[in-house]
Amino acid sequence: MIGLLFTTTEEAAPFVQNHTTGRIEALSEDAPIQTEDLVVGVTGTGKVNAALATERLLRDHDLDALLHTGPCTALSEDLSPGTLIEAEFVLEGDRVELDAPTYPRMPLACPFDLSAEGTLVSQDHTTDDADEQSYWERIADVRDDAGYPVAYVAGQHGTPCHIAKVVTTYPEQDGAPVDVSNRSQVIAGFLEEVLEDRNWLTS
Repeated sequence: MIGLLFTTTEEAAPFVQNHTTGRIEALSEDAPIQTEDLVVGVTGTGKVNAALATERLLRDHDLDALLHTGPCTALSEDLSPGTLIEAEFVLEGDRVELDAPTYPRMPLACPFDLSAEGTLVSQDHTTDDADEQSYWERIADVRDDAGYPVAYVAGQHGTPCHIAKVVTTYPEQDGAPVDVSNRSQVIAGFLEEVLEDRNWLTS
């Protein structure tokens, strides 16, 4: 069985409506939707919610793999809005910068052959000013507020975890983010492909 974790019900809606028998209204942070070989959940925003939702999902379901998806912010203009990026490393980014920093850095497998792979940092406290990035943002490619705790809790359970995110914003020189209105459709299309061909489960 595969677990899918979205960040919000809004992002999950296109996939749930097309690929499960459940109604999107029934999906919440503490109420996933289950089919014969799939469990769909949402984390809610923030790292604490992400950790709790992942723990509940893995405690209640015996999963072969966990796939987390949702939006992210690019930390440079090299990644344009709408790009799907697979996380090969995840970082915990809300900690004091040290002279010789030691920090949680979890490697993740990248089985989906996406055009972009990179390092994801998860932060609850951020700035959209590209000139004032934290140390953690400077060593990462994209930022979110859920990926690291999802991967960490999955690791504690011994469950393979993969993270694929769609870039929806990036810090521009004037500080104004650029939004991608069809991010849910981008994510749903990606999931359709990876669930149709499940060879990645053995990679």
